[in-house]
Amino acid sequence: MENGLSRTSLGEFLRTRRERLTPVDVGLVSYGRRRIPGLRREEVAQLAYIGTSWYTSLEQGRSINPSEDVLNNIAKALRLTEDERQHLHLLARPVQQDREADQHIPAGIERMIQVLGPHPAFVLGRYWDVLMWNKAAELVFRLPSSVDTELERINWIRYLLTGVGASVESWGTGVKVLIAQFRADYARFPEDARYKELIEEFMQNSQLFREIWPLHEVQAVADHHKRRHDPRIGEMEFEHATLQPPGNPDLKVMIYTASTDTSVRLQRMLETMEN
Repeated sequence: MENGLSRTSLGEFLRTRRERLTPVDVGLVSYGRRRIPGLRREEVAQLAYIGTSWYTSLEQGRSINPSEDVLNNIAKALRLTEDERQHLHLLARPVQQDREADQHIPAGIERMIQVLGPHPAFVLGRYWDVLMWNKAAELVFRLPSSVDTELERINWIRYLLTGVGASVESWGTGVKVLIAQFRADYARFPEDARYKELIEEFMQNSQLFREIWPLHEVQAVADHHKRRHDPRIGEMEFEHATLQPPGNPDLKVMIYTASTDTSVRLQRMLETMEN
């Protein structure tokens, strides 16, 4: 069925958001013993001003088309964040997306990446493949100097979960946030074969991914302050920002602006590498 996977994901997303709440969280009085955690479906329906059977149909992935107002009422009832509210709308009313991923990097972005000097920067494509990076990113994230073919491209999620990169990213919060962002992107392409292959691979090869993916956590791209220790470099400090070109939202430009002390040490190491 068309959009069947999206509707299944919608039901699972609603269930996980419902189960994380208690009646006290939403100002309801709890009656009777609860056999399962969270709110009951009828309680969510009551808070969202819709019928219980209608809300149940949504959780069961049936083919119904909720209005924007209804979705907003459900989001309010479930105390969704803004990122989660947008995710709910996307799952319930999926937009047809171009199946061909545009991997072309504008020349201006290429030049910007290269002239950032000691500030690590790289570009991710639709499927979180690393399309290009500068020397500082090669040093800090232990990336190879180059790859010869598309088949050798590094997938950033795979790299952090199972590759060398697992040692350069916080194994706790940092990777969880990236998986939440990966899920938010996946919602735009629920029937995409490459996404399905990647998710199956990560589920098979990473215990952390198996634990986090069923939680349906989502998060939009956000800026972060990051600290990292590397025995070769010492303590590093960055302000991380993600840019998305308006003409190609499938691209993510990841920029790590180093603190003054960090940039001085990175510049020295980069000069040593070049000599």
